[in-house]
Amino acid sequence: MEFLKKYKKIFIGFIFAVIVIILGYLLYVTFFKPSRLPADKGRPKATSTTSSGGLPSAQTGQGLIVQPGTGLGGLTPAGGGKIQASPIARGGLTETSGLNQSPGLGATLSANGQDLFYYNRQDGKFYRINRDGQSSELSGAVFHEVKKITWSPDKNKAILEYPDQAKIIYDFQNKKQVSLPKHWQDFDFSPDGSKMVMKSLAEAEDNRWLAVVSDQGAGAIKIAALGNNADAVLPSWSPNNQTVAMFTEGAGFDRQNVFFVGLNNENFKALSIEGRGFEPKWSPRGDRLLYSVYTSENGLKPELWVANAQGENIGSGREKLGIQTWADKCAFATNAEIYCAVPQELEEGAGLFPELANNTRDNLYKIDAQTGLKRLIAVPDGEYTMSNLIIADNGGYLYFTDANTGRINRIKLK
Repeated sequence: MEFLKKYKKIFIGFIFAVIVIILGYLLYVTFFKPSRLPADKGRPKATSTTSSGGLPSAQTGQGLIVQPGTGLGGLTPAGGGKIQASPIARGGLTETSGLNQSPGLGATLSANGQDLFYYNRQDGKFYRINRDGQSSELSGAVFHEVKKITWSPDKNKAILEYPDQAKIIYDFQNKKQVSLPKHWQDFDFSPDGSKMVMKSLAEAEDNRWLAVVSDQGAGAIKIAALGNNADAVLPSWSPNNQTVAMFTEGAGFDRQNVFFVGLNNENFKALSIEGRGFEPKWSPRGDRLLYSVYTSENGLKPELWVANAQGENIGSGREKLGIQTWADKCAFATNAEIYCAVPQELEEGAGLFPELANNTRDNLYKIDAQTGLKRLIAVPDGEYTMSNLIIADNGGYLYFTDANTGRINRIKLK
C-alpha cells in the first residue's frame, strides 16, 4: 500500500505539471502569439459611406519605395572600398554634423525659421544656434533640471516642467515667469500663441477637465469633463483652429475611433483607425493628419498612415504609407512633404514598448503624402537614434536630436 501511495502521488504530480504546461500554451496562443490571419480576413472592413456615422474607404496600398542607387549617394561604391559620405542628402551615406557638446532638450526652430533654440541640460540655460553653427545664450536665466519644454508658436514663451511636477511659463522677451498648478498637464498652444489647451487633473475624478487658458495661465474655461478617461484624451490644437483635442475609443481588438473636440461643442465626424497606440501629427495647414498605429497582424510594430482631418472631409483619403516608424519621428517640410526617421529594424512589440528601439540606428526617408511615394534620402554617417526632427524654413537643413546623447545634429538637404 505504501508503494502504491508513493507512485500515486508521483502520477498526480505528473498530471498536474502537464495540465499547467497545456494551460500556459493556450494562454500564449490566445493572448500573446501574433495573429497570422490573412490581410482580408479576421477584421472588420471599412465602408465607403461619407455620412456622419460611416467610415471612409481605407486605401491600404503600400505605395512605391524608391531605393538609392550605387556609387555617389549609394551604399556600395562601384569599385569597393570605403564609402565616401556625401555632404548633401542624396539617398546614401550622408555627412551629419554635431552642433552641441552637452546634452540638450526641447530644440525648436526660432521665429526667423533658421536659428535653433534649445535647453542645455548641463548648465540649465537656453541657447541659440545660428545657421553657421555658432552658439550664444538666449537668456542668462538658469533653470535647473527641466524635464519637458512646450514652446509657443512665436517662440517668445515656453512652458517648463520639472521632475516634482512644478510648472512655469517663462517669457524670454520680457524675462518674466508665471507659476502653473501642478495638476495641469499635457499643454498645447493655440496657433497664435495667445491660449493653451491642457488637462486639469484634480484628485477627484468629477473635477477633471479638458480646459483652455490664456498664455499667462489665467481665465481657465472648461471644455469637456474627463472623468476617468483622461488617458484617452490628447490635447492638440489644430493649425487651422478647428479643434483643440482628440480622444480615442476602442471599436474592436485592432480598431479604434478618433473623435475631435472643438471649442464650441461641434459634432465632428470620427476618424476610424485600424490599430492601437494612436500617435498623431498635424500637417502645417491642419487639413491632414499623419499618425502611427500598431496591430497584432504586423507584430505590434508602428506603421504610418495619413488621412484628411478637416470638416466634412474628416476620414477621407485614408492611406497606409508602408513605413514602420512613429509619427513623432517625422516632420512636415510642406503640407505634402514629410521627412521621417525610420529604424533600420524593429523588434516585434516595438509599438507597445517603444524602448525596444532606443538603440536602433535610423535612416531618413522623404514621403509625398499626396502620392504615397517615399524614398531613402539619407543614411547618417553615425549611430544615431533620431528624435525631434526639425526642418529649416528654406528646406536646406534638417536638424535632429540623438535620443541617446541629447546632441543636436544637422543634415544638409540641398
